[in-house]
Formats: sequence, C-alpha cells, structure tokens
Amino acid sequence: MTYDPITFESRPGLKQPVLILSFSGWSDAGASATTAVRYLTEQLIATTFAAIDPEEFYDFSVQRPVVRLVEGTNRQIQWPSYDFYYGSGIGIERDFVFGIGAEPHLRWRTFCETVMRLVRECGAQMIVTLGAYLDEVLYTRPVQLTGFASDPKLMAELDLLPSRYQGPTGIIGVLNDACRKDGIPSVSLWAALPHYLSAAPNPRGSLALVLRLAQWIGLRVDTGPLERAAADFQTKVNEAISNDPNLSAFIRERKKREFEQ
Repeated sequence: MTYDPITFESRPGLKQPVLILSFSGWSDAGASATTAVRYLTEQLIATTFAAIDPEEFYDFSVQRPVVRLVEGTNRQIQWPSYDFYYGSGIGIERDFVFGIGAEPHLRWRTFCETVMRLVRECGAQMIVTLGAYLDEVLYTRPVQLTGFASDPKLMAELDLLPSRYQGPTGIIGVLNDACRKDGIPSVSLWAALPHYLSAAPNPRGSLALVLRLAQWIGLRVDTGPLERAAADFQTKVNEAISNDPNLSAFIRERKKREFEQ
C-alpha cells in the first residue's frame, strides 16, 4: 500500500473555495497569523476534513509531541500536524478552506506538492497566506500591512504596500512559488509588529489581518471579540511601557526619528 501524506476525513463539495493558510513559527510573529485563521474557523464554524501526516515533515526533537491525560488516567500522545477545515461564508457564494499548523522542518518541496494536490482536489481558485513579522514600528500606530501577490491587480484590490524583502524565506515563500509554477493565483498578507514587544499572542496583528481579508473578499464576520482582545492588549502594553523607563525612552526616541523623517 502506497503511503499518502494527506488523509481525508471527508470530501466536501465546495463552492469556488479560497484556501487561507497560516503557519506557526518563523512567519508568525506574535502568533498573529495563526490566531487570525483560528478566529475565522470559529466564526464560520468550520469543520475539520483533512490533515497532513507529520512523519515526513517534522523533526520531533524540535516540535515535540505532547502527552495528555485523558479522564485523569490514560496517557494520550498528540502529534504535530497540519490540519484543514472548511466553512461557508455568510451572504457570499463561496466556501473557505483553512489550514493551520506549524511550519514544517523537513521536505518543504514535498510538503508544498501535498498542499497543491489538496488545492486541485478541492478546486480552490486562490491561495491566501497570512504572516506576521517583527519590524521597527511604533506600537501606537495602526498595524501596517504589506504583502505580495501573483497578480498586480490583486495587490491593487488589497491596497497593500508591496513587500521589498529579499533574503531567507519560510514555507510561505516556497508555497507561493509553487502556486506561481502551477498557475494558481496567490496572495500573501503580512502584519508588521513592534520588535520590542515579544508578547504572544498579539491580537492587534490578528485583527488587522482579519479586517483587511474580510473587507477584500466580502466575508462577514463578527470582529467584536477580537477588537476587545486587541484593546485589552493595548492597555496592558501601555501600562508595561509606562512602568519601564528604558523602553519608554526608546519609544520617545523612535517617535522623534519618525517625526524628523
């Protein structure tokens, strides 16, 4: 029997689906991208239907499995995985497939081939990847979004600052290259977060990603809980900075440089 890295619990019939993916790790500062996708799965009451087996793609000494006690006595192992969910948008003739999991450590090209096979089997018309990165930005400013797309028209629709980044990349960069080669439209949307705030999760980044994505594709979701989480986070950050003289001085200097520019 031939080993297949992807397993399907079901094969739902999907209407013009869009695939929205996030990966924890290198491309997920403040856990903003994975939090955003999980929030969308909850809002759309999305259902698990497929998963990529971790055996070929994860180094378990880096991403260790977790042991859980079930009913207080039985020990159960939970392995790293990459899971897919599907849900329907309200008031829109389109379904959504969400992918959430850790960035794989091994065999990235094979992993991307596996994702692309799911894209073809689902009939997905576009892939959207979400990410977040640390940058020298002010925490008091609205979260800046950047990105890249396979088509300049998509960038214009999203009203994004084009990313000028060159250098080491993660699975998102490799996956978008696979989309280009297969002729699948793709978009990558990234939130810039302050490098001097290491708190995770950072719901401000998640909220910015969800709002721009929902506005672009016409997806109606209740952002109230995420907005309240972002406001609470901002309050805590304000308190922490006001109680840290060194960090307060750094912020003042950063504001001064921005004003002078």
